[in-house]
Amino acid sequence: MSQSSDFSRYDQKLELILRTSARIFAAKSYHSTSMRDISRATGVSLAGLYHYCKSKEELLFLIQDHCFGRVLERLEQRISGTTDPFEKLRIFIDNHLSFFAANMAEMKVLSHEAESLAGDLHEHVSTRKRQYTRTARKILSEVQQTVVAGSGSRASRRNGQLKKTAKPVDLTVATYALFGMMNWIYNWYDPSGKLSVSQLVDNITRLFLSGFLSSANESFALADSGSAEKVSVWRTA
Repeated sequence: MSQSSDFSRYDQKLELILRTSARIFAAKSYHSTSMRDISRATGVSLAGLYHYCKSKEELLFLIQDHCFGRVLERLEQRISGTTDPFEKLRIFIDNHLSFFAANMAEMKVLSHEAESLAGDLHEHVSTRKRQYTRTARKILSEVQQTVVAGSGSRASRRNGQLKKTAKPVDLTVATYALFGMMNWIYNWYDPSGKLSVSQLVDNITRLFLSGFLSSANESFALADSGSAEKVSVWRTA
């Protein structure tokens, strides 16, 4: 038997272990799951499991690292050569949602068990996350700059007076708001339901852009955050 077929079989067994472990972690939580639970669910002996990973923590690391690795690799391939910022954003949202709609248990594990890793394993996954977040922020910055440049090329007037330039949405807020919208789907979205993944992508893209690129001069604009009410958690009246 060739070395490549041996590696392929190893890969397939590891993927089975990771997918099954993610499903159990999502259902029971990482801390409530034992290696024996995973052994029973996969049909792989405890000794066999330890052949693929040294510990339950390393198993959790492999799930997270594998997911971020796949998402980033797919994104880089799909976005290569694309110059239009809006198309980049559409690809980014589609890539994220289509991957995690097919891997809902993994999405829940990534959301709930983000801090369950420690040391070098935690740092490695955090580096992947930062890389992914920076990519999203860069795309949003390009979209924002494109719109601002377009708006600046023409003077907008209302009642004979120059309209006040809208203050753009903060990029950090926008970046994490986008991830919040996308990552929440594991709580409500059914990939086998009436809403297809492509419809989900279209709706979230339009919903996000409607807010991200809206004018601060709209009538529903909120008051300056500096005037927001200060509320204590202990306040009862």
